Amino acid sequence: MKRKLIAAIGIAGMMVSIAACGDDKDSGGSDKGTDAKELTVWLTVDAQNNWPELVKAADAAVQKKHPGVKITHEYYGWPDKNAKLDAVLATDKVPDVVEMGNTEMLSYMVKGAFAPLDAAKFDNSSAWLDGLKASVTYEDKTYGVPYYAGGRVGNWRKDLFASAGVKAAPKTYAELTAALDKVQKKEGDKFSSWYQPTRDWYAAMSFVYDAGGSIAKEEGGQWKGNLSSPESLKGLNEYKNVVDKYMHGDKTKDESDRHIVYGQGKSGMIFGAAWEGATAEAPENDKSGKLKGNLENFVMPGPSGKNLPVFLGGSDLAVPVKSDAQELAAEWINAFTGPAGQKGLMAKGNLPNNKTDLATLKNDPKTVVPATAAESNWFVPMAPGWGQVEKAQVLQTMLQSIGTGKKTVEEAAKEADAAIDKVINTK
Repeated sequence: MKRKLIAAIGIAGMMVSIAACGDDKDSGGSDKGTDAKELTVWLTVDAQNNWPELVKAADAAVQKKHPGVKITHEYYGWPDKNAKLDAVLATDKVPDVVEMGNTEMLSYMVKGAFAPLDAAKFDNSSAWLDGLKASVTYEDKTYGVPYYAGGRVGNWRKDLFASAGVKAAPKTYAELTAALDKVQKKEGDKFSSWYQPTRDWYAAMSFVYDAGGSIAKEEGGQWKGNLSSPESLKGLNEYKNVVDKYMHGDKTKDESDRHIVYGQGKSGMIFGAAWEGATAEAPENDKSGKLKGNLENFVMPGPSGKNLPVFLGGSDLAVPVKSDAQELAAEWINAFTGPAGQKGLMAKGNLPNNKTDLATLKNDPKTVVPATAAESNWFVPMAPGWGQVEKAQVLQTMLQSIGTGKKTVEEAAKEADAAIDKVINTK
């Protein structure tokens, strides 16, 4: 599952009063709303359409403990959710629980929109997946609870690789590149043995983190771009090598329509969200008729010799700082994201929020690949100005310059670091 930063960054003026309301909070949580009689929960339509029974179960658990409590739900689509949230946060009638994409959390935490929570009060918090834990943590305080996640995997056409003499999915990076070389030679230079959109920064940064690099690092309370470090350059150079050798499509594209391009039958492999392979082989996308029954997910091996670390997209649940029912909201979140909720979410094809439940998915052949891939993960820098870096598409610009040959890796990385440094510490 992929979550883009939809949240508007220019909400500083609206957030001034919110930040002031949050100044007296501490990381231990709040006793605000211990006797609340109403609770308003905002979720996306994913919950409404795909697991409404889990919502009802959380309601029932809270109402059993607090008889007479009225729980109201509102459901929103991802494109319009944050505009509605921004508008209501400027008033005194806020929801008590709100679902956020995990990359949306940061700008709201920076501005003081959410109440700090006591992580110890939430089941499995000690085992939250690292990337998900990072998404709800700012300045050593917890401002949300991971809800569920989706990872990234390799996906290839078994028939195509078998025709080139490759019988099994790769376990090492050397096996992967050897297989790609065979397919590329067999199919010719108008074919992409690996369709890897150049601007896909989620994939590119996986190579950076695999090499020991990072997008940015914090030193002495200040963040600085780290893409031109030796480690990061090593990862970026390998990403360029992939794009140069195996990607023979438009090198100015991003990953938004990758599943559609894959369905055209002119590529042999992708690295993307776990759902993309199944979507590519759906009748409306499989225009070549070559994908259905021929696709296989596999854990992406990295050049380091370990599994390639993947970005975890997903959702978090937060409590607005203006809520009058913060304790009740926290109880509802725990009922929804606790053991029973995680079991239900996994049954719907989602990754859980914690390592304990994730380990159980490795025992099932149907889920072992995404579960194994998610064990090694990374997340964006939790710096106050990260939202501005995303909004300016600094990474995409760098990658396009590298992929098209407009700039060398070193030149593009140095420029990206300079652009990052200008905004990454700005609240």
